[in-house]
Amino acid sequence: MNLEKWIETGLTFIQNYGIKVIGAILIWIIGSWIIKRINKMIGKVMNKANYDKSLQKFLLNLIGWMLKILLFLAILSQLGIETTSFAAILAAAGLAVGMALQGSLGNFAGGVLIMIFKPIKIGDLIEAQGELGVVKEIEIFTTKITTPTNKEVIIPNGALSNGNITNYSTEGKLRVDLTVGVSYDADIKQTKEVLLNVLTSNPQVLQDPAPGVNVSELADSSVNFAVRPWSTVDNYWDVYFGTLEKCKEALDAAGIEIPYPHQVEIRKNA
Repeated sequence: MNLEKWIETGLTFIQNYGIKVIGAILIWIIGSWIIKRINKMIGKVMNKANYDKSLQKFLLNLIGWMLKILLFLAILSQLGIETTSFAAILAAAGLAVGMALQGSLGNFAGGVLIMIFKPIKIGDLIEAQGELGVVKEIEIFTTKITTPTNKEVIIPNGALSNGNITNYSTEGKLRVDLTVGVSYDADIKQTKEVLLNVLTSNPQVLQDPAPGVNVSELADSSVNFAVRPWSTVDNYWDVYFGTLEKCKEALDAAGIEIPYPHQVEIRKNA
């Protein structure tokens, strides 16, 4: 009798749930295959768009888990299990995690934007968030730059993506802005020729765009010239300091005075 009862119970279970179980298994097999195909297609699209490798891996994992959760809910629904409560629990958990990680999520979103739109890349000289340096590493949540004094600065991607970024490397050429003052007694035409010769004779100064020398200000004790050489990003500081030194030497050799502040001492006789 017990055996007959077990057989009857088994047949009833198969009759009631057999089709649902087979359907759930088919959904799992087909859904897993579709998820793999979707991830593979998205990966190819990201490769063609030159997405950062770390961003690719993170997004593919995130998309994979989201699709697996949807597949899990579909299997539960096929088995006749109410999925509304599961969806509510997932939504509540997502909201709680989102509020707890609000700052981190902002940095993550900033990192995604930086990696997709590429306003900067590794090796670029940038100025952002009050810091100047070369981009060393772009991660999901932060960006690391190395300053001219060889310090590593870590900038949150949320602040970086929402603030102003000056990228000195994008165009490949930089103008060096210098000011050189000479005496009012100096001949303007001669001074311009001397300063321009300094620029054109320096192999590190680019000739396209052409360097320029122009009178920029009639100051209290000097006539100031705007000296404007162009250089590559790598040679910027060599051109900056080298031009100042060569201008001083050239002006001295030409007998052109560079004025300096004079102090007048007034004495009152007792």
